[in-house]
Amino acid sequence: MATEIERKFLVVGDGWKKAPRVRAIAQGYLATTPASVRIRIQDGAATLTVKGEVEGLVRDEFEYAIPLADAEAMMRLCPQPPIVKKRHEIVHAGKLWQVDAFEGELAGLVVAEVELESADEVITLPDWVGREVTDDRRYRNSSLIRGGLAGLDLSATGPRRCTG
Repeated sequence: MATEIERKFLVVGDGWKKAPRVRAIAQGYLATTPASVRIRIQDGAATLTVKGEVEGLVRDEFEYAIPLADAEAMMRLCPQPPIVKKRHEIVHAGKLWQVDAFEGELAGLVVAEVELESADEVITLPDWVGREVTDDRRYRNSSLIRGGLAGLDLSATGPRRCTG
């Protein structure tokens, strides 16, 4: 079974903007509960992803490459407009960090994610990482597509954990 182990943080400062690689991403959701079913288009390629909606760092995740034309047709089936964001990829202390700067109705939200090998993996946080929101489902893309920024605290200051 495929799993994703990921931590998510709000972002502070501009240090992440030096990222050498930036990708434009559009992703729509065919379903958001009880599992999310996502269509993503980036760099002229497309994927279909199914993610479990359990609490915590570890979730089931199944991702498949699909034809771009199929993805474009499926996007039209999504009940909400797609999320559009720019993804900045940065390596810090040996880990790939993905910083998503959202556009459109979600403009102003900047979130950093890092995938882990295990739920208890110790990581070194970059200085541009702020408050952790891993356990707050409202910051998941599958929730943002439904609720937008309403009710979210975008201040990135707050507790930062260095361990899993």
